[in-house]
Amino acid sequence: MNVTARYVSVPERLGLLGLAAGAAALAWPTFTSATGLGAPCPTYAVTGVPCPFCGLTTASVALVHGDVAGAAAANPGVLALAALAVAVVPLLALRAAGVLAAPDRLGARARRRVEWSVALLAAASWVFQLNRLVLS
Repeated sequence: MNVTARYVSVPERLGLLGLAAGAAALAWPTFTSATGLGAPCPTYAVTGVPCPFCGLTTASVALVHGDVAGAAAANPGVLALAALAVAVVPLLALRAAGVLAAPDRLGARARRRVEWSVALLAAASWVFQLNRLVLS
């Protein structure tokens, strides 16, 4: 039997990552209070320099508990990730039901634009984290 895997677009993948982060953020406070364990950023712990994703755990937990301002203060990128997570559920349901077709794969030029966009967003996040944790 020849089974072809369905292509999942980058926004869908990020939305699924956002859903997983939201689910983990719901369980994280219970886990940390029961075990006393946390999740420090390894880059920040070793070098004193935050990574572009520093604060995502804190931001995710704040967001699932309704603290939008706290989430944005820890890492504003979580708001975009949450928006994708909300949008991806009906999108994937419609694709699974056959109402919407699977997305087309990106060409090389479009893929490069996406890669540059992601790199610029990561750089902006890193500047934000450097300002928040090192320069302030």
